[in-house]
Amino acid sequence: MRADRLVSAALRREENQLILGDASIDLDQCKKIGVVGGGKGVAQMATAVEKLLGSQIAKEKVSGWVNVPADCLTDTQKIHLHAARPAGINEPTLSGVVGSEKMLALVSGLRENDLCLTLLTGGGSALMPAPRPPVTLAALLEVTRLLMNHGATIRELNTVRTCLSRIKGGGLARACGAGTLWSLIVSDVVGDPLSIIASGPTVLPQNKATRKNEAQESLKILERLGPNHTPVPIINFLQQQTTIDDDQINAPNTIINQIIGNNAMALDAAAQRAQQLDYKLISLGSEHQGEASEEGRLFAVRCRKIREETKGTDDRFCVLSGGEPVVNLGPQPGKGGRNQQFVLAALTELAEDAMRGVTILSGGTDGEDGPTDAAGAVADSELFKRAQQKKLNPQEFLNRHDAYQFFDACDGLLRTGPTHTNVMDIRVAIIE
Repeated sequence: MRADRLVSAALRREENQLILGDASIDLDQCKKIGVVGGGKGVAQMATAVEKLLGSQIAKEKVSGWVNVPADCLTDTQKIHLHAARPAGINEPTLSGVVGSEKMLALVSGLRENDLCLTLLTGGGSALMPAPRPPVTLAALLEVTRLLMNHGATIRELNTVRTCLSRIKGGGLARACGAGTLWSLIVSDVVGDPLSIIASGPTVLPQNKATRKNEAQESLKILERLGPNHTPVPIINFLQQQTTIDDDQINAPNTIINQIIGNNAMALDAAAQRAQQLDYKLISLGSEHQGEASEEGRLFAVRCRKIREETKGTDDRFCVLSGGEPVVNLGPQPGKGGRNQQFVLAALTELAEDAMRGVTILSGGTDGEDGPTDAAGAVADSELFKRAQQKKLNPQEFLNRHDAYQFFDACDGLLRTGPTHTNVMDIRVAIIE
């Protein structure tokens, strides 16, 4: 599910017509094509767009700026790839702010006969920070860390970030002077809500009350997850947003927000492969977003039940699950990510019988899991033996949220590097 392949499947060119679904644009009449966006898979999306348009049109009509992680840079012709944050650090940076300002300036310079093509994948929220004055980058970073460390869901995190940004929540669309805006979106959020993916930079609010409602909801989220810890200027700013009238909404005449990839598609691809390998398939769906340790434990319980019910048969099962759980960190957490925590919790649940007959993997489809160099982890009976030989107690590592150190010592980390996509997490269990 590389993002460039998703672009090629959704966007096509037939002679002078650029086509997205039922919509089309005459490239001869289109004077400029501005390409902007951000996310972990956007570099490959940008190369796919340039390839589709062809070198001549790219040279004559395309200008672009997209924000990507530093380890996702690649060669492009006219679309500038900007390293908006270091690899593995999913937080807003000054470099990200600079890139976001470039995007806002680029789209504001487009005109009625121009096309704005926006490329978005998971990670776009952190990669495209544009704090709304008087909110500062430092305050935005503090709030982001607060929410992430207290188990905020992606919906909660992006609801708050939208209220504090000039580019999120339709801000990019408002700034756009083009007559047509097409947004190609790879979803990393359960249910594919357009306003939440990358914080919806091209999704206009339904009405003028939306901004007030989002500010009120943000205050509730911060009160619940970070009481007495949220910076006072942020609270004051949000309280002001609940009382003001929204500005008039100016935007392109035509806006199309098109989901071109999501977790369900990744699960379907995994299911097809499992069936090709003659596994009996059990798919638990792509909407799991509970606490990582509890999700891992329940997944292991399901695997144990399947194993016990099929004892004495030659049946082999593949259990699939998708979504994006959260981790509630303690005051001094160790090192890890939600996928590593998930597998460690599953291992702890199955420790009594040493993972017999079960292999469990959980990984981020973007190749990142927390602030680590791993995408996730994998555990089986052999790994459990290595842990015993090293006298490592998985429950102790689980309790202090230190899954990385456990799996690093036992050779259980899943390291893929950047995958150039982001459709949440995939969990796989093989039961034999």
